[in-house]
Amino acid sequence: MRTEEQRDPDPAPAGNPPRSLAEALRTRDDTSLSTLLRIRPDLITPVPTDLTQLATRAGTRASVVRALERLDRFALQTAEALAVASDPATYDELMGLMAGDDRDPAVTAAFPRALATLREQALVWGTDDRLRLVRTARELLAPAPQHPSPTGLGPTVAEATAGMSPGRIQEIVAACGLPTTHDSVSAVASLAALFTDRERMRVLLDTAPAESLEVLSRLVWGPPYGQVTADPARHLRWLIDRALLLPTAPGTVVLPREVALHLRAGRAHRETDPVAPALEPARTHRPQMVDTTAAGQAYTALATVEELLKDWHEGGPSVLRAGGLSVRDLKRTAVALDVVEPVAAFWVELAYAAGLLASDGEADERYAATPGYDEWLELPAGERWARLASAWLAATRTAGLVGGRDSKDRTLSALGPGLDRSAAPEVRHRVLALLAGLPEGSSAVPDSVIARLHWERPPRGPRTAAGDDLRGRLARWTLSEAELLGVTGRGALSAQGRALVGLPPAPDHDTASGSGSVGAGRGAGAGAKLPVHRHHRPVAEPAALLPRTPAEQAAAAAQAARILGPLLPEPLDHVLLQADLTAVAPGPLERPLADTLGVLADVESKGGATVYRFTPGSVRRALDAGRSASDLHAFLAAHSRTPVPQPLAYLIDDVARRHGHLRIGAASAYVRCDDDALLNEILADKRSQGLRLRRLAPTVLAAQADPAALLEGLRSMGFAPAAESAEGDVLITRAHAHRTPPRSAPAPVPDGPPVPDTTLLDAAIRAIRAGDLASTTPRKAAQADLPGTGELPRTSSAETLATMQAAVMTGEAVWIGYVNAEGAASQRVIAPIRVEGGFVTAYDHTADEVRTYPLHRVTGVAELADDQR
Repeated sequence: MRTEEQRDPDPAPAGNPPRSLAEALRTRDDTSLSTLLRIRPDLITPVPTDLTQLATRAGTRASVVRALERLDRFALQTAEALAVASDPATYDELMGLMAGDDRDPAVTAAFPRALATLREQALVWGTDDRLRLVRTARELLAPAPQHPSPTGLGPTVAEATAGMSPGRIQEIVAACGLPTTHDSVSAVASLAALFTDRERMRVLLDTAPAESLEVLSRLVWGPPYGQVTADPARHLRWLIDRALLLPTAPGTVVLPREVALHLRAGRAHRETDPVAPALEPARTHRPQMVDTTAAGQAYTALATVEELLKDWHEGGPSVLRAGGLSVRDLKRTAVALDVVEPVAAFWVELAYAAGLLASDGEADERYAATPGYDEWLELPAGERWARLASAWLAATRTAGLVGGRDSKDRTLSALGPGLDRSAAPEVRHRVLALLAGLPEGSSAVPDSVIARLHWERPPRGPRTAAGDDLRGRLARWTLSEAELLGVTGRGALSAQGRALVGLPPAPDHDTASGSGSVGAGRGAGAGAKLPVHRHHRPVAEPAALLPRTPAEQAAAAAQAARILGPLLPEPLDHVLLQADLTAVAPGPLERPLADTLGVLADVESKGGATVYRFTPGSVRRALDAGRSASDLHAFLAAHSRTPVPQPLAYLIDDVARRHGHLRIGAASAYVRCDDDALLNEILADKRSQGLRLRRLAPTVLAAQADPAALLEGLRSMGFAPAAESAEGDVLITRAHAHRTPPRSAPAPVPDGPPVPDTTLLDAAIRAIRAGDLASTTPRKAAQADLPGTGELPRTSSAETLATMQAAVMTGEAVWIGYVNAEGAASQRVIAPIRVEGGFVTAYDHTADEVRTYPLHRVTGVAELADDQR
């Protein structure tokens, strides 16, 4: 059975107030409907057939709960107040519940915006003298014994006395000094009138004992229920006899709503929050300093991700049986990156969210870089950063949860399950948008950011401390992660950060303009027109709170990359070689130079300048990769701004001279060498006993170890053997060879249906309007219509054909019932163009296009009323 706001009576004459939510929606223009569907995208999933179905869906419990959860604190308080007001309520009554008898000026100024928000989101409908809250919202917010009202108010006098005997009600009326009546209804009405009369209530309470007033003061702000004994004390009996406390169950009494409102001076809430708390600036820096600092952090972020994946190129840590990274492997990663473990978890999760890291899916499953990582490396630095930042902004996986416990008290591990939080993208976007609202170059006090988020989305669950709820923790993580990533610098939003969240550059900021600024486009529907009532002003939700489409996100990322690119240091094509077997890179190196130097030398220290150290092992690694001594000399001479030091040249020549003199192959394993004296030396060395070597020929030794162990064992003894293939060729080992199969980035867990784009909204509104036209257009009654059903028209085949042919000649529209191939019935308004071969071709007003229908699927046809033709 439909509720009142869903029931669709005959359309009211123009100018009359709407009698249902469907009728109220019918008075809106397309811009207003578009705003509603953008703010509540669940209403068009799938697209409703008409406005009646849209109103029905807008009143479902799931949709209403979702809409209430997205109200700011003052709008939610307004809805809570309307839930305890009379139904319907007047504008002045609701204003009194919010502003109190003294009409708080701040509340009075903010109230029209809050009411407009509720109307805009179809939670409230009706004119100012008949305001109605959607029934489901009233059920959720109104006081009930099972769940107390957020206002702390109890039931009305009429509700609390519903089961009371008529005689007892008359006794209460007499005790209050009111004339007795002949029925309980009028008696309860007189009590309610007394309790809502400020002057008469003041006189009544002036006669109350002081202990009675103390009891009322404890119940006035809720909870309104109290316990009494079977024989209440005198001061309690005084309250009960005058219905200032009413029994609800044995031993339980409640403070009636009207009495509480009098004691509260008409306020529904103890404290109202009409204005969002302002952000408190922490420090202010020059914008150029902010952008430079953020660019430096962005460069560090790129280098850190590259270092992480370079470390895992040849096969990273194993995947736990339950999924994720072990605590030991996370610690090792933190040591390798020279960061603390929570920060290491952030970089690992960021690489995973960007699709650069995944598990390889092998039997011994390990983490490794994906093929997408190689493609990412070829991008310009600005685009590489934009891809990381975009992945972070949209990801629902939350690195801050790593190390915590899930609902089953299991530890949450990096890259493991249970880290998705659907609210994370919206919180990140909103935090950055709030920073953008501060003066340029200003950082914010974290507690003030959390307070603002709590006003915009009041926490529903209990909190143990300020900011300890999920949104508060997400906000704190966002501030720290944005700094690590270079979205902010010194706590202030950078120019590339503004572009990333789709906000235009600061007015006085010297940046290139482009299509990345999508804030204006996204807010286009926010200024939707609503039915005009007294004090009714359309309200626009801040664009930063609205989700973005993929096209808008891509445009914002491209703009951020364009802004960041010039701020990043240019890659260098040279290093400075030093006599202590080190090379200093005074800045970022070009990729071919960095890759080759990373094989030829070990990184000793990082920072503004990177120090590489050449060792016998690192030189041997380069020789194993297929480089010759002459190649290494030429490479260093070409890329050093200083002459190649003699110690480094000697080191390369010495390692190269011995490299490959010994050959390791597979027997179990063998060693061969043209110099039998060298083999004698190996056999005589006590360190070779673990390899269990024996001579097969003057130039060949056999071992019980595998080739890899034999190779490593001889190298640890100071020799420089080379591995060879079964054909006797030297095996060249290529670094960075392990890759996973193609992997896509993890999909974010959606927080409800996706936001519809403009094209979908326009099509949906056209379909809803057309369907509504078909369902509400007045029609002439056909002879064969079933009386009183309001169902599809029913006419014979001959009548249907004749009416269609007549409509073709006159050019008039008709109303038809149609059943498609799946058996779904619908009603349509069509203008027939031609009838032939058992088909009718017509312009379908419902679908807004020309269609062809088989006549045998038309259940019947009826002419439209004369004033609708």
